[in-house]
Amino acid sequence: MASCGQRPVRCLEQLGGFLSRNVHERPQNHNAVFLTPHSGMNSISSLRVTSAVALSCESSRERVSILHLNSGNLHGGVETLLVTLARLRHLCPTMEPHFALCYEGRLSRELVEAGVSVYMLGRVRISRPWTVWRARRRLREILQREHFDLVICHMPWSLAVFGKAVRAAGKKLGLWAHGVHNRRSWLDILAGRTTPDVAIVNSRFTEAGVAELFPGVPRHVLYCPVASTDLKDADKRRTRVRHEQGVDDDTVVIVQVSRMEAWKGHLLHLQALSLLRQTDSWVLWIVGAPQRPEEEEYLSLLQRTATGLGVADRVHFLGQRADVPELLGAADIFCQPNEGPEPFGIVFLEALWAGRPVVTTAMGGAVEIIDESCGLLVEPGNKTLLAEALRGLIESPELRSRLGRAGATRARQLSDPGTQMNRLRDLSRNGRCRTRECL
Repeated sequence: MASCGQRPVRCLEQLGGFLSRNVHERPQNHNAVFLTPHSGMNSISSLRVTSAVALSCESSRERVSILHLNSGNLHGGVETLLVTLARLRHLCPTMEPHFALCYEGRLSRELVEAGVSVYMLGRVRISRPWTVWRARRRLREILQREHFDLVICHMPWSLAVFGKAVRAAGKKLGLWAHGVHNRRSWLDILAGRTTPDVAIVNSRFTEAGVAELFPGVPRHVLYCPVASTDLKDADKRRTRVRHEQGVDDDTVVIVQVSRMEAWKGHLLHLQALSLLRQTDSWVLWIVGAPQRPEEEEYLSLLQRTATGLGVADRVHFLGQRADVPELLGAADIFCQPNEGPEPFGIVFLEALWAGRPVVTTAMGGAVEIIDESCGLLVEPGNKTLLAEALRGLIESPELRSRLGRAGATRARQLSDPGTQMNRLRDLSRNGRCRTRECL
């Protein structure tokens, strides 16, 4: 069968039928894989859930149990959020996070290492409907055996694949929107056929699209909880990382951490820095690796562009890294000049927690995060203005220091993990936050 990513118009009507079928079929013997911190990633145990946190002092009625649904085959901001909910669950002991994924990989490994419940539903391709039916059967088994106060589908893909199964099981259904959604993409159209009970959106910018997709559904803006940077031995770690990358103390390190996608602004970043070739003592670290074939081609384009612009010797492609907090701490400036709007921008908060000034373009969720206290917003697509903003920071340690010092305060105001996770618990329990807004 042809991939519907290749032929969305032709496949859309067929897919709608596929995704609507077999929601009420009787469960069969297709047990989900349940991963534990002590089991190998390929091992299969009986379907069961163990408590992720000891809550002996809390009654079961006070706890909120949430099942998070995600594909699990990529790693970006959504997956960073899920790992944060798992690793920092002790900050909200009355909320129990559980996770169901379709693909094993970095996300499933990190969740298992965090000690939470992880159910593997099996690989799903919407263009192969039998994989959808199989995963739905496995999810129904979980929902019939275990109690969840809320099942959250992260992104429209999860809602399109699993929304009807959650509905059929009589569970409260939520959508956590992390992108710009509307009724113009085939995936949003499929997802729009199942209306959630509640929608969580990661920014006011994102809210507008969800209002169009689900006009009657209660919406709550909840900035993602973002873990603070461990400052213990920060100077030693900074020295070590810079030494590993061959950078001395006098060189200004600019870093960009993002998926290998054109709208993240890598090309604009390189073009702006090419205007600063005569400016001494700077290097650029580009962190991130291709996760799809088209991203491989994009990475090759970036490497060729850096060579053509005469900055290849100062641009270091570091690939996929698990030590992003250390890299941010070792850098001096964070710059991600988006050419398309960022729905939220977890990495901006990570840079602020690390005490780094942030340079980005004035669009999307970034304008809700970055203000004059902690960074610089520049006109989208303007390489000259971007170059001048970077030049000012490169040449002024005092400006870098002033903006960097305010970063942690700004990050705490917006995305303090304990505060945001407790707001999520209130929303899941009561359908609303205790404060007037979830922000």
